[in-house]
Amino acid sequence: MTVTRTPSTCSIDRTVEWVDTDAGGHQHNSVLLRWAESCEAELFRGLGLPEHFPRAPRVQQSVNFTARLWFGQRVTTTVTLEKIGRTSMAFRFDAYAHTFEGRGASSAAHGTFVTVYITPGQDLAGPWPQHFLDRLTPATT
Repeated sequence: MTVTRTPSTCSIDRTVEWVDTDAGGHQHNSVLLRWAESCEAELFRGLGLPEHFPRAPRVQQSVNFTARLWFGQRVTTTVTLEKIGRTSMAFRFDAYAHTFEGRGASSAAHGTFVTVYITPGQDLAGPWPQHFLDRLTPATT
């Protein structure tokens, strides 16, 4: 019998705060990456892997902006583990804007990022520990 596991994913809800906006009154570009990182942290805490962050720096990230977000608007950000390699993990994230002041709900941004595992005491990427691999399920193999 084959057991299918759901891909490792997490969602968080945030409100666009004043500090998250730029001079144009909409979200600053960096806020989407902060929310994706917060969602990633929540994912790894939920999996009992809090040691992920000091060991897994980003080596690549890409954001595609599809709608502006405004001060006071609610946003749901979802991060999904797409693929695990020997030394890296690839993630995708989506930010969904909730209905706000006459603006309909829509995708606000989507993107990808890649992290690598840094073995304690080393400067280069190394293989993911088995206990990480045992708790994570990528969307693709």
